[in-house]
Amino acid sequence: MPATGFVNLFAVTAIALIAPLLLGLAPKLRIPAVVLEIVAGIALGPSGLGWVEPDLPVQIAALLGLAFLLFLAGLEIDVHRLRGPVLRLALIGYLVTLAVGLGAGTAFAAAGWVRSPLLIAVALSATSLGLVVPVLKDAGQAGSRLGQVVIAACSVADFGAVVLLSLLFSASGGSTGSRVVLLAAFVLLVVVTAVVVSLAGRSRRLGATLIRLQDTTAEIRVRAAVVLLVAFTALAETFGLESILGAFLAGAVVRLLDKDAASHPNFRVKLDAIGYGFLIPVFFVTSGLRLDLSGLLANPAALTRVPLFLAALLLARGVPALLYWREFGRRPVLAAGLLQATSLPFLVTASQIGVLTGLMNPVTAAALVCAGLLSVLVFPTSALALLRTREPAAVR
Repeated sequence: MPATGFVNLFAVTAIALIAPLLLGLAPKLRIPAVVLEIVAGIALGPSGLGWVEPDLPVQIAALLGLAFLLFLAGLEIDVHRLRGPVLRLALIGYLVTLAVGLGAGTAFAAAGWVRSPLLIAVALSATSLGLVVPVLKDAGQAGSRLGQVVIAACSVADFGAVVLLSLLFSASGGSTGSRVVLLAAFVLLVVVTAVVVSLAGRSRRLGATLIRLQDTTAEIRVRAAVVLLVAFTALAETFGLESILGAFLAGAVVRLLDKDAASHPNFRVKLDAIGYGFLIPVFFVTSGLRLDLSGLLANPAALTRVPLFLAALLLARGVPALLYWREFGRRPVLAAGLLQATSLPFLVTASQIGVLTGLMNPVTAAALVCAGLLSVLVFPTSALALLRTREPAAVR
């Protein structure tokens, strides 16, 4: 490896350190660190000053960061909340999202911006659950009926978007029919693995060993979670599916199996430390480095795509919130619509897959990511202002 092999990685990790530090020094500036990380990547990367390049070490760390991001997103899924009327509302809302997104995608395809309307529909269908939950907590609504409905809707949207993207637009190729069969086989193996791990976890001897080793240098629970993440990711690629599906399901399985959290309270903290402390910021900074902003800025007409994508995102994810109108009223529904329309990580992933598969050009991908950046900047803050005018509702 050349002597400069880690120079760009050093620059990327330095950006990842400085971005939240600057925001911490200016607490009144309520901007998610992820936005600053991507913007810094754009400014210092090939589209900006050209000081940092996404070379091989950076790309490898970014790939691990994407896997960990989807893993932690899967870890947010609480299957125990996804049932009854809440699940029904979430599923109906997601179908509405896909219908609205398909309409928007058809219009964008007619304009020559993308080759697949369905790709746009899937890209617009996700919500950044990791950004929505903190806003609900800040507003005191995370445990309320409204909070449960929004979290369920975001969970279904995240899960559905990951599955559809992997099923319909895998960069590995193959027909949709064959991928359906492979997906079914993959899910079956995931279920079998989960059952085997669950049965093994009932062993008292193994449980005592895990507790003894979990906070030593062995960090046995963290290592087991990483093995599961890498195994499911590799398994997804082996089955010709997107690796993001394996990473997401690994997180969901860990969440489902992690029932006795009281015996290992630091487990989630350690996983967050690995992800948000190193790998995930590298992924976002690298996404900025790869963004073809110069092509977007070189064509003033292309800039109009950004607000149109933002409007499409708000419609696709915001319109389903109208299903809650009768129960919650105007202001909570507006807040829910804004939260559900907050999306960035999945847009970054979908745009990259779109470029790799030739279904989206780099300029359109840049516009889609910029729309996601604006959604993260504007929507959560506006939703928080609406929710803070309302007293937290008790769970019914």
